[in-house]
Amino acid sequence: MKRQKRDKLSRAHSKGYQAGITGRSKENCPFQTIQSRSQWLGGWREAIEDRSLGLSSR
Repeated sequence: MKRQKRDKLSRAHSKGYQAGITGRSKENCPFQTIQSRSQWLGGWREAIEDRSLGLSSR
């Protein structure tokens, strides 16, 4: 039985979060479609907020 891949939009969100936690710029978004780009930026914004609250281990 094949393993099912995660939803592309949730993957975009988590990749955006990872980028934000590591301090990457939002201009580095690798996605071109509006939905994926929106999810990536949402994850990035969450990470920036978490960093400002001191939740990252960096």
